[in-house]
Amino acid sequence: MTYGPETMRELIMMGANTKVDPPTRPAEFAVGQSVLTRNLNPATHTRLPRYCRGKRGEVVRIHGMYAYPDRRALGDETTPEYCYSVRFSMRELWGENAPERDGLFIDMWDSYLLPVAEDAR
Repeated sequence: MTYGPETMRELIMMGANTKVDPPTRPAEFAVGQSVLTRNLNPATHTRLPRYCRGKRGEVVRIHGMYAYPDRRALGDETTPEYCYSVRFSMRELWGENAPERDGLFIDMWDSYLLPVAEDAR
């Protein structure tokens, strides 16, 4: 889909939003839940940073359901997914020399995450 300059100006002024409200299904993950990021290497667009792949984190916020950007970049405006704020410890991402108490919050989509069994701690 291609938009002309006037349409783009309108969309920018309106603050176009891809939020699905109300959501069409419950969230797959809950606040406080441990998750593991998938080790994806797609040939197309993804917002999953390489340094987070295969890493363990904790869901700290559910932002809601939106058009999934990885599919949207390919022209699919109809595939929604939940977006979560996931906290990763710096040591999980960068190793034992990273500060013990520091963390990084990254927005993650359903397709990026796997549940971690509680007994896996």
